[in-house]
Amino acid sequence: MKNAVTFIGLMSGTSMDSIDTVAVTFSNKSLDLLGSYTHSIPAKVKADILTLCAPGLDNVQLLAETDHRLGELFAEASLALMAQLSLSSKDIVAIGSHGQTIRHQPPGHKPGFSLQIGNPNQIAALTGCSVIADFRRKDMAYGGQGAPLVPAFHREIFPHPSKTRVIVNIGGISNITILEASGGCYGFDTGPGNILLDVWCQKHTNKNYDHEGRWGATGKCSDALLSQLKTHNFFARKGPKSTGREDFNLEWLEEQTRLFEIAPADIQATLALYTAETIAQSIADLAQPTDEIFVCGGGILNLELIRNLNESLLNRMLPAIQSTGNIGLDPNWVEACAFAWLAKQRIDMQPGNLPAVTGASQQTVLGCIYLP
Repeated sequence: MKNAVTFIGLMSGTSMDSIDTVAVTFSNKSLDLLGSYTHSIPAKVKADILTLCAPGLDNVQLLAETDHRLGELFAEASLALMAQLSLSSKDIVAIGSHGQTIRHQPPGHKPGFSLQIGNPNQIAALTGCSVIADFRRKDMAYGGQGAPLVPAFHREIFPHPSKTRVIVNIGGISNITILEASGGCYGFDTGPGNILLDVWCQKHTNKNYDHEGRWGATGKCSDALLSQLKTHNFFARKGPKSTGREDFNLEWLEEQTRLFEIAPADIQATLALYTAETIAQSIADLAQPTDEIFVCGGGILNLELIRNLNESLLNRMLPAIQSTGNIGLDPNWVEACAFAWLAKQRIDMQPGNLPAVTGASQQTVLGCIYLP
């Protein structure tokens, strides 16, 4: 283990479309992406996760079984990538596993908590590697939101010495990181990313997502519905702030659309613009000018969403978006790399959170170590 230099990062986001797996090495505030792998999540497991995400009385048996099965899947993803790269457990310092969020309740009138499943003991036992997991709860113990956690990683690898950059991460939920030329960094969730687009597409086309936004591109945006969707109280909240499936879900969306007679494709078109507009407005509302905007996450594959985002930014006199690939990291793997980095921070006993982002009272080391 003394010669081990590689970290594995595992990420399964709000969209639950797959498990993203990366192997990376770090040096001098830069990283080398050795390889990546996408592992599918079986339909039954995804359905069980969605059941656990639903508010109300919860099934402890289902929770335990799904936690166990996801641990197996995360281990399978790690082992597949290790085999692809001819790596053994002795080559791996640690696996950083975000886990699958099934409930996220930011602190407020009720105590804050965030629950991720995907048994890290199972990952450690099956891979023979140390595993770092449970990254969010220490930040929340210090009064933070526990999210987003990726801005600290963005600050590590994406800053520019003379330009203010905004990194837009479009996963199930969208968040932005502001990297000031002075070295300052803050960020927050902006609202939905792919989450509403995916659930609406699943309901009306029986497909997991709208490939390249093609179905949405056949529709016409409803200004009335767009205005209604923007009344969600999340947008009136001040940062630090985070959100999830608890705020933006199919039931809420259907409640909003009942007020209108709009074709499903038109609603899909409206949702693409909704995501774009809320991201663009969040950037426009920042206190300082923005020099460059870079995008990562699965949303970059939705061409209609990206077209809307560029137009929304242009309308606000903001720079056109670029891919994080232009500054050294494939946009599809940024989040998984972030959890490899957070695992490294834990091993090095270095803070992983940014209080300016999460609202925690202090910086702290994140994550727990699970030995094989």
